[in-house]
Amino acid sequence: MYTRILVAVDGSETSRRAFNAALDLAVSNGAVLEAFYAVENTPMYFEAPGYDPSILRNRLVEQGKELGAELAQAMREKGIEGDLVTGEASSLDDVSVLVLNAADAFKADLLVMGTHGRRGFQRLILGSVAERVVRQATLPVLLVPSAAGRERPAEKIGGV
Repeated sequence: MYTRILVAVDGSETSRRAFNAALDLAVSNGAVLEAFYAVENTPMYFEAPGYDPSILRNRLVEQGKELGAELAQAMREKGIEGDLVTGEASSLDDVSVLVLNAADAFKADLLVMGTHGRRGFQRLILGSVAERVVRQATLPVLLVPSAAGRERPAEKIGGV
């Protein structure tokens, strides 16, 4: 059904669940999988006295490399062809735009992402990245909720 799957990752537990869902879909469909990681520089801190934005940016780039190695290993173990691609958000292209552009460049026929990643504070101000992606997407989007994969509490049997 799907032959080219793009999954947005950011290192959060929710994005790892989304990656695992995308990996399982790639295995079952024989699809190529591309993971996309965005380096997000939050401009609101750039004007703070003594703040060096390159420290945060460099750490995010390094985190992307570490994540890429981990995800590539998981793909190899499942026999899935794929790679990690990175992009860098700017005042012109926020993370949602980068994700959609990456899906377009990859010619993805499915986009997978978690509903809540590490960007909780931004969500309070701008709305979630996932929400903006879904509103603007022209391809199917599979959203993996933050609670996915967690065990549910045991259900009561017979009202007990």
